[in-house]
Amino acid sequence: MNERTNCVIVGGGPAGMVAGLLLARAGVEVTVLEKHKDFLRDFRGDTVHPSTLTLLDELGLSEKFLSLPHSQIAYAGFPAEDGTMMRLADLTRLKVAHPYIAMVPQWDFLDLLADAGAKEPTFTLRQSTEMTGLIFEHGRVSGIRYRDADGKTGELRADLVIAADGRWSLARREAGLTTKDYPIPFDAWWFRISRREGEHEGMLTPKMRDRRFAVPLPRKGYFQIAYLSPKGQDLREKGIEAFRENVAAILPELADRVDELKTTDDVKFLDVKMNLLRKWHLDGLLCIGDAAHAMSPVGGVGINLAVQDAVAAATLLAEPLRRGRPSVAELAKVRKRRLAPTMLVQGLQRMLHKNVMGPVMAGKRNGPPAPMVKLFSRFPMLSYVPARLLGLGLRPEHAPAFARRAMEPAGS
Repeated sequence: MNERTNCVIVGGGPAGMVAGLLLARAGVEVTVLEKHKDFLRDFRGDTVHPSTLTLLDELGLSEKFLSLPHSQIAYAGFPAEDGTMMRLADLTRLKVAHPYIAMVPQWDFLDLLADAGAKEPTFTLRQSTEMTGLIFEHGRVSGIRYRDADGKTGELRADLVIAADGRWSLARREAGLTTKDYPIPFDAWWFRISRREGEHEGMLTPKMRDRRFAVPLPRKGYFQIAYLSPKGQDLREKGIEAFRENVAAILPELADRVDELKTTDDVKFLDVKMNLLRKWHLDGLLCIGDAAHAMSPVGGVGINLAVQDAVAAATLLAEPLRRGRPSVAELAKVRKRRLAPTMLVQGLQRMLHKNVMGPVMAGKRNGPPAPMVKLFSRFPMLSYVPARLLGLGLRPEHAPAFARRAMEPAGS
């Protein structure tokens, strides 16, 4: 089958769905390809930061979003070796309508965006449809090849392909775009343990001691826990009992629940990467989100940077797409706008890797460095700076006028 659209977006994650919705609201014919049949995949980023909550206000979707089961985190910090808590980021200092991080299963967030997109006549979401390659014609990307759930193959030509297919982006590889990779001292192991009412309410509190580091993320009825281990170490080799003992040692308050982990299949592995594309585009192709810059899980900011990329891309490219093919110069404007905010957040993450996570897992410390603790204790206002970078970013993106709508009531 040979088909055509104005814009095809590869990947139905937060970046792809937001870009698709905004472009459709601009009247651009857009098709989003998602290789899975639904969005029900656990242990994906579930942190929706103030910048994204503000965007949902502008799109008329925040009442529906906030009606979903969710928890809120207003503070993030690290336990110091003297037993105190160093408050690194205080989101309540942000002058925004939603000064907190909303913890919502990502599938609920994506379903909300899909429902909003379905109301736009130029929006198409094709699930169970996987891109298998890029089409190159006359020196430019002119579309994609795909395969659906029935094994049928086809070609979808477009004026622009947006690659939003994550850190392992096939579109990026097909285009030959290369990344600058940064060293990461750890990998992450994700799992669930039940949560009692009120536990870790309102604050993100990593735990660290004896070469162990864990981050319990409070969700409705359970914790989603990230257990960090030195890069390349396979915690599953010694079996589930040894893994339970490690969890109980770092999170003794959850020791009575570690038997909820039945087998190592209950523990999901994330090979943590941090990189940055040197060039985000080719003629006919633009990379955004993790396809352009894989982020560390520190601060849970990856989703929100990806969403801001999507807003910037839609804002800058809607009019060129309405006219036809965006030029290479127009595509380059997206990277120019988003590069500094991305590099600044990655810089903060790298600083925390070097000064907190790395030394803990090397057995050198059981908390952040004493000068950092002293500085943030003496000057609490400093907690605004990480809150600003993680919660809003250097350059928060706002919905363009063509995408704004009146608030839709919850339940409608």
